[in-house]
Amino acid sequence: MRCREISIPTATTRNNESANDTQMKILLISTAFNGLTQRFYTELIDANYNVSVELHHGDNEKLLTGVNIFKPDLILCPFLTRHLSADIYKSYPCIIVHPGIKGDRSASSLDWAIQNNLSEWGVTLLQADEEMDAGDIWSSNTFPMRLATKSSIYNREVTETSVKCLWEVLAHFESLDFTPEPLDYKKPDVKGRFQPFMKQYDRCINWQAETSDEIIRHIHAADGSPGVLDEIYGQAVFLYNAYKEPYLTGKAGDIIATANQAICRATIDGAIWIGHLKRKVMTGAKTIKLPSTTILANLLPTEINNIEIDYRKAGKQLPCQELWYSLEDRVAYLHFEFHNGAMNTQQCELLLGMYQHIATLPVKAIVLLGGADFWSNGIHLNTIEAAERSGDESWLNINAINDIIQQLITTTDKLTISAMAGNSGAGGVMLALGADYILVRKGVIMNPYYKSMGDLFGSEYWTYCLPKRVGRKKAIEVTEQCLPISTVYAEKIGLVDKVLDNNHAIFYAQVKRFAQLLISDDVSLQAVLHKKSEKLHRDESKKSLDLYRKEELKNMYVNFYGNDKYHKARYCFVFKIPCGETPSNIALHRKKQSPIV
Repeated sequence: MRCREISIPTATTRNNESANDTQMKILLISTAFNGLTQRFYTELIDANYNVSVELHHGDNEKLLTGVNIFKPDLILCPFLTRHLSADIYKSYPCIIVHPGIKGDRSASSLDWAIQNNLSEWGVTLLQADEEMDAGDIWSSNTFPMRLATKSSIYNREVTETSVKCLWEVLAHFESLDFTPEPLDYKKPDVKGRFQPFMKQYDRCINWQAETSDEIIRHIHAADGSPGVLDEIYGQAVFLYNAYKEPYLTGKAGDIIATANQAICRATIDGAIWIGHLKRKVMTGAKTIKLPSTTILANLLPTEINNIEIDYRKAGKQLPCQELWYSLEDRVAYLHFEFHNGAMNTQQCELLLGMYQHIATLPVKAIVLLGGADFWSNGIHLNTIEAAERSGDESWLNINAINDIIQQLITTTDKLTISAMAGNSGAGGVMLALGADYILVRKGVIMNPYYKSMGDLFGSEYWTYCLPKRVGRKKAIEVTEQCLPISTVYAEKIGLVDKVLDNNHAIFYAQVKRFAQLLISDDVSLQAVLHKKSEKLHRDESKKSLDLYRKEELKNMYVNFYGNDKYHKARYCFVFKIPCGETPSNIALHRKKQSPIV
């Protein structure tokens, strides 16, 4: 393929709707607007490309219509689980992101790499072709594998490597001399091969023969979807969220303990913790992934030992522990590694209790570290969907997270820092805004809005914290547009204070250095704390925090009890039911085609 000559501006802008004819037009086609697609979207928007999105829900005619409306110079497919029509890839240059090394061809590429314990894997961007994953190669890069879940590796290594490949592809696309590399299995650097779709038979665990490490790899490889099908107390369930237990032992296959809503299951050489389960149901029926002890509530024998975690003690006491803190040089670091970043009512209450405990300790600063892959995504929609009265559970959950943020905002005798290593959304972003300083790892994606969830108004003191950081006009803009925000743009508008290194280890080291610099001079520290207290007092004299909360909750009450828009949207979100349309805020080409009413 001969590459096209095209002008590519480099100025950073956010107003993609004002794109002009000189900008290179890139269409993203994805099965869903997932994290990787959002990362591509924000990277390209920040670099001033003219970007639009089409979600491929299986209607090839509708997809082709959208493509022809936009007439892109290049189509990129960051996350595509359906075949692309020849009418598209023969008319436009189409590049597929494949989470595998050169030559790998499989719908379960990352699953096989994890389960087979490979030390290295990669990402390849290749041309769409009739044969899946067999097109000419535009870019390919590798990365070392970690012992981690499929979701974690996808969100970190796969995403970062894909972005590296993206910029290589764009450089190649500008070049008149570049020719993509045909797939040739005779080449020594083409080490991948065709691999079949991984079925439950391939994932099956033999508790009487496999070690803890082998079982962990099975569950890690199926994390997110589809889970590993197994049986516990006669109940067919899918297993997720596993951790190796270093001390407990028992008869292989037996449940030997519970803690933090997880179950501990013995293996031939130890035990593992399983944090989440999902019931297997008849075809067509709906089921929800929930904490293990919730799924097994009526099946667990009463004699099984429940290990109580002392949340007042520093350090992580159990592998399955989601919430803990550490102390270092007069700074407290608060970790909340909640599964997928969702925080149910009970978890919010635990987090509040731990924060209040830390606030009594002789520390000068409190750093909220959240989780490494997801900082926080706010209230727990799965738990709410599973509740007998979802409106009531929504109300309890939003008030529980509000309590945390109220405590954070009113901490005036210590500095508070939100250090965001992972992505965040909705109330999770607003939780971070309650702190004095916000640090983010480069490449993190933030979705600071609620409206896409059935016109949810939102709470978490966003009407106080967000305008205070970005101004009222920008606060309305980001919450109404419902678009992902990059760290580049977040820093530009003042949503965050500082963007730190992309590497997790370096990021955490920089966070510690930042905290130490803030507290190193007692005189300066006391001046900052005094100014902080006075500012809160002035703000409250104009409008109390209680009034902000009441006004937000008045709107949320209507969302929870006044209509069913939020409940329908939540149902579709939890059960991954696509609406069949690409939202107009990301399908800008279709928006421009809409008649003016």
